[in-house]
Amino acid sequence: MSNRNLQPIRKGFLGEIILQTKLVYRLMRDKRINFFLKFLPFIGVVYLVFPDLLPGPVDDAAIILTGSYLFVEFCPRVIVDEHLRLLRGDETGNQNSVPPTGDIIDAEFHDVDEK
Repeated sequence: MSNRNLQPIRKGFLGEIILQTKLVYRLMRDKRINFFLKFLPFIGVVYLVFPDLLPGPVDDAAIILTGSYLFVEFCPRVIVDEHLRLLRGDETGNQNSVPPTGDIIDAEFHDVDEK
């Protein structure tokens, strides 16, 4: 999975949890996110309500956090970045820009036959 380099909206553990919760809520409401992908956080909440579904000592918080983490990771990066930018209050940025994660080469491709 890719590292999205999430920066907390507030410092500390609690601030990061608040940011992730708001992000998951906004992504769940976004119509561009696949309907079936939205089941990941829902499964975590169902497990919280009915903890006897899985046998053994499975930590409830780990199930919910894993479901939320996977949901955010599988969502399209452009949409996640857009919501993170809005949550952080940076509404002036370019809506279509994606921060570079490495070397990006922009070029045109032409197929040339050698004879």
